[in-house]
Amino acid sequence: MIPILDSSVFFSDFPVELPAYTTHSVVAELIDLRSKCRYEVFLASGLIVKQPDPGYLGRVHEAAGRTGDASVLSTTDFDLLSLALELGGTIITDDFAVQNVARKLGITTMPIHQRSARARVWKFRCSGCGRYYPKTGECPVCGSLIKRKLK
Repeated sequence: MIPILDSSVFFSDFPVELPAYTTHSVVAELIDLRSKCRYEVFLASGLIVKQPDPGYLGRVHEAAGRTGDASVLSTTDFDLLSLALELGGTIITDDFAVQNVARKLGITTMPIHQRSARARVWKFRCSGCGRYYPKTGECPVCGSLIKRKLK
């Protein structure tokens, strides 16, 4: 197993098998002293900070679009998923949207403190007229908000 670490690992006391990988965007999210110190300890013990190959990003965006999670994933989430796809790693995260897209891509995940996420497929429905659309935004028919809802 090649561990791919989400930022939530650095905010907890979850034991991590090193060597492990993370991305530069995860490191940028570490803002408090405790998480930065944990990062430094991991770095000295074999943590590898790597940017994913951009070629994998398209597959991740496609899978996130199919599950309906694209609108809630951050750049960091896309980077983590791309790196896990590239390395064949296991993402360690509590983020349900990341776990959902990872499942679609065949990437193994390991939760930290939460239960594992169940598979979800989201739809996008106008809160005014009830029409369905491929993504969130404003309804072109009635102007109401298009919201993500469970299929």
